[in-house]
Amino acid sequence: MKLLRVGEYSKEIPAALDKKNKIRDITKYVEDLNPKTLNFNTIKKIKNLDLEILPEIDSKIRIGSCITNPGNFFAIGLNYKEHAEETGSKVPDYPVVFNKSIHSINGPNDNVIIPKNSNKLDHEVEIAMVIGKKAKRVLEKDAQDYIFGYCICNDVSERDWQKNKGGQWVKGKSGDTFGPLGPYLVTNDEIKDVQNLNLSLDVNGERHQTGNTNSMIFSFNFLIAHLSNYITLMPGDIITTGTPPGVGLGMNPPKFLKNGDEMVLKVDNLGQQITKVITE
Repeated sequence: MKLLRVGEYSKEIPAALDKKNKIRDITKYVEDLNPKTLNFNTIKKIKNLDLEILPEIDSKIRIGSCITNPGNFFAIGLNYKEHAEETGSKVPDYPVVFNKSIHSINGPNDNVIIPKNSNKLDHEVEIAMVIGKKAKRVLEKDAQDYIFGYCICNDVSERDWQKNKGGQWVKGKSGDTFGPLGPYLVTNDEIKDVQNLNLSLDVNGERHQTGNTNSMIFSFNFLIAHLSNYITLMPGDIITTGTPPGVGLGMNPPKFLKNGDEMVLKVDNLGQQITKVITE
């Protein structure tokens, strides 16, 4: 299933795509897509519905973030070898884990804002996974049983704040609008091979990032097993899993986002984001 949240900011309602890719209102059956409902009982409930008889929603409606109010928003850094190399970083022996503020989350097509005093705003196309049940010391072979679904994440990053303001990545990763999610939260069963998905990001029609999840240093399953050995993961928790090469920081000379830029992010099976960059 492809689930989404639509409507004005802070007034979004849950919806699903039917077989004809029409948006259907599921509020009668699901309150919202949040930690209370992001579980496998919800998947079963929606699967049993005939979506085509539910109220249709205008396709031109705003799409919000595909999840709201998560307990945690984790991120994995330097998880593609070529990306680590282009930023001058050592390829990690263990996953690099940091937090993004949950308040950085915004809709997949909403504006990305260059904050005041920011000079090095950068883009990172990624795949985020959303936890569907409590996960503690999960075995790698069982990891997919704990994943509700996947979505696109743009791990927007202010490089100066990330690298030169004390070495705490969270500061450079957590600005308002630094976490576009969606458009869809695609349930686990819809993806045949999550380790063979193409990712891309264009800026103003120019290709910047291209990659495939088969190049990840640490696989989705490994990340669940690794994180759950140290942190108890709960339904609704988000883990965004790293970006392929082509970020602005890695260009020669570096090329950062500027007012008026348009980003287009695409991932196999997960849809696309189209966002405009504007100055605060």
